[in-house]
Amino acid sequence: MNDNEVREEILRLLRDDLPIPAPAEFEQRPVVPLDRDVDGDIAVILLLRRGQAMPGARDLTYMETWTFQKRDGDWQELGGAGGTAPEKPLTRRGAAELGGHLLLHGWGNTVRNANRLLPWGAKYVHEARLQASDEVARIRIGNRTLEVPEHGHAVVVWGARRAPRAEALSADGAVLEVLDLDRSKSMLNI
Repeated sequence: MNDNEVREEILRLLRDDLPIPAPAEFEQRPVVPLDRDVDGDIAVILLLRRGQAMPGARDLTYMETWTFQKRDGDWQELGGAGGTAPEKPLTRRGAAELGGHLLLHGWGNTVRNANRLLPWGAKYVHEARLQASDEVARIRIGNRTLEVPEHGHAVVVWGARRAPRAEALSADGAVLEVLDLDRSKSMLNI
């Protein structure tokens, strides 16, 4: 699947939502959608992708995030980030194995208003990639509550300058762990 085909699949996911239930394995597909978060006019999609770093190299598994902003009724791609996926990425793990209920695996930001004339006043779309233990049912970000997919990988998008806190919630609503998504205060767990 080339980048244009991946982009078309992502735009379809933004319009139509993710497949239910969440995928349990690659099933011979080079790209598997894992999660999405839409907050007003900004969005992030998390993908699991198989590919080669260079021709002839062995296949690697990557996790990629793609950020978008809705402009004039259409989703416009802002940018993306990626990194290698953990071993057995679609297997959910317990808190003891993960080392906590909620881990921050990566983050990024893209400029939202790149067409401005002057360098100051840049606005950003921020995203974070999280892994939730099997005890976590939902993640609360401010006044939004996000369901955690069966595989435990989740993404969060926000437009505010200050990063939110992510609260890992059990099925009965109890707070299991609180994670500050401000990368200057958080330690990256890989």
